[in-house]
Amino acid sequence: MDTTRHRARHRRRRVGLSVGIPLAAATAMGMSYGGAFGMFGDDARPDAGAATADPAWVGETADGFASVNALGQNGTYGGRGGAIVTVKTLADLEKYATASKPYVIVVAGTINMSPKGNEIKVASNKTIVGAGTAGQIVGGGFFLGQGVHNVILRNLTIRDSYAGTWNDKDHDWDAIQMDGAHHVWIDHNNLRNMADGLIDSRKNTTYLTVSWNQLKNDNKAFGIGWTDRVTADITIHHNWFHETEQRNPSTDNVAHAHLYNNFLQDDPDSTITSSYGNYARGGTRMVVENSYFEGLTNPVIKDGTAALVQRGNVFVDTKGRNESGGAAFDPKTYYRYTLDAAADVPSKVKSGAGPRADIGRVTTAAATTLTVAKDGSGRYKTVQAAVDAIPVGNPSRVVISVKPGTYRETVNIPANKPHITIQGSGASRKDTVIVYGNAAGMRKPDSSGTYGTPGSATVAVRSDDSRLRNLTVSNDFDEAANQSLNGHQAVALLTAADKIVLDGVVVTGDQDTLEMETAAPDKPGRVYVTNSYVVGNVDFIFGRATAVIDQSVITLKKRWDGTSAGYIIAPSTPAGRNGILINRSTVNGDVASSSFQLGRNWHPGGDKAVDPQATVRDSTLSAAIRRTPWTDMGGFSWKEDRFAEYMNTGPGAGPKSPDRPHLTDAQAASQEVSDWLGNWTP
Repeated sequence: MDTTRHRARHRRRRVGLSVGIPLAAATAMGMSYGGAFGMFGDDARPDAGAATADPAWVGETADGFASVNALGQNGTYGGRGGAIVTVKTLADLEKYATASKPYVIVVAGTINMSPKGNEIKVASNKTIVGAGTAGQIVGGGFFLGQGVHNVILRNLTIRDSYAGTWNDKDHDWDAIQMDGAHHVWIDHNNLRNMADGLIDSRKNTTYLTVSWNQLKNDNKAFGIGWTDRVTADITIHHNWFHETEQRNPSTDNVAHAHLYNNFLQDDPDSTITSSYGNYARGGTRMVVENSYFEGLTNPVIKDGTAALVQRGNVFVDTKGRNESGGAAFDPKTYYRYTLDAAADVPSKVKSGAGPRADIGRVTTAAATTLTVAKDGSGRYKTVQAAVDAIPVGNPSRVVISVKPGTYRETVNIPANKPHITIQGSGASRKDTVIVYGNAAGMRKPDSSGTYGTPGSATVAVRSDDSRLRNLTVSNDFDEAANQSLNGHQAVALLTAADKIVLDGVVVTGDQDTLEMETAAPDKPGRVYVTNSYVVGNVDFIFGRATAVIDQSVITLKKRWDGTSAGYIIAPSTPAGRNGILINRSTVNGDVASSSFQLGRNWHPGGDKAVDPQATVRDSTLSAAIRRTPWTDMGGFSWKEDRFAEYMNTGPGAGPKSPDRPHLTDAQAASQEVSDWLGNWTP
């Protein structure tokens, strides 16, 4: 930001998310940014050597309880960021599913399990997805063991291990079995005709979402339990249970079971007759909402020890027990969701559940890849040399794959070179570091003046549709050694273009770390930051861009003299546009309590026409945040601009007041990520 602002501008560090529990009860007790890179972990960004432009479905993440930040895992995104591999044989499927690295595994044909009943032991950080409707697993399934996490099983048909006898104790062959796993998303699958269960969620498996699946023609559809502990949190929505006799699901000792918009259907005069539908057992607390039950016997039942709340369900041609009772829980305490009308559920679920043609498709056109290695083993030794080698007006994506190392240089991607990805090829975002130490008040080597704030950037991205992934961008300007310098703004990363993605990066500095602008005041400039860290102390997330920081960590940092004081956000949003949205993220840092403010309003050069906007929602705030989180800047009152919070938690969160505006539910519905990004899906 320009030097007309006050010097007292500081940046913060991000906080790890707390383990387990509701959004409303989350605290800032998780891991902070450091050697282990906090809650994401060193291996959160997989080996990026095989760099291509990811299809949109790769970036889709779970909703429901699988989206909740807990147990050191930030939602469920599977193998996103790892290599995308296509498999057609059992040997290849087992090779990648059991590997230690993250992978997106595309099943592009029918794979027959051998021996029959084989269940592949899936490792953490995997997406296994069918290629359109072609991905089929026949005669076996998948097993997720104790501690396995961050797994997506999607768009597959898993079928036909049935050995001739229903309820067959000699052939315990499931489609999907989970024993003590967490953060699993089972979505858009067709599961049918297995020897035992279609899905078994056992032994405290938690943070599980099961959505838009067809569970058909089986004796045991979906069993949950096999534990005396009441700890599991599970969401089950938009599934079609069709011709399944029992466990639809049977839910034993589940702390929070949220079932909504499911369609349970038992055809008359068929060979399979349901014995019951949704069943709450033991210590389960269950909420069943806007589901549709057709032809079932005992559609909703509970034990005397379980709590079951029903709302808005439809029952057609059902008979027998239909029960509720006790106090359960409010799912919106844990995550946001939208209910479909129960009357619409049969048509929506029939048409939408099961494998879809648009999921799992991989473009055959690979991006051009340029390799950078400072030791000379790549084509280029510097990142800028690779950028310079790309022709002006390149029509398709070019990936600059940067091998691990510290690259002390500045990098500028000019506006006339779009579709560029700079991607670290190490196992961690900390393996590849681009760093420099310019500041706004420093004089340029050619004596043409000072750098100014944007000119101080270590990396400047000025081209549309460009991305940074799996690396660290740093400005290490030494404020303590340069106290006489007028202009301590020191940008690590500047974006000045539209459709910019920062995925799995660390952006670190002190004052003005991350500057997000547009190419010109009248041009759009959308930026999407995810699975990342931003570190600083003064106005360190700022600019006029329409920017989303989603599922990331904002880490507060002490100032050069060891004091704690600063501001996170300094938007300079043009009137009529969206500003900076921080969503589902965490604020942390080793700083004093009540020493930082969420932000202040920046009117560059006293411009009265701008209308700064910042919204912080569904995030965890550390005790460092002041009770009055917003403040004025440059003589402009923040109350005349657009600043608000919604559903934040943690010791730094606070109730609505004149000094702490909160969005209403109606206002929040129009301030979602999709409202910021419009017709662009990163």
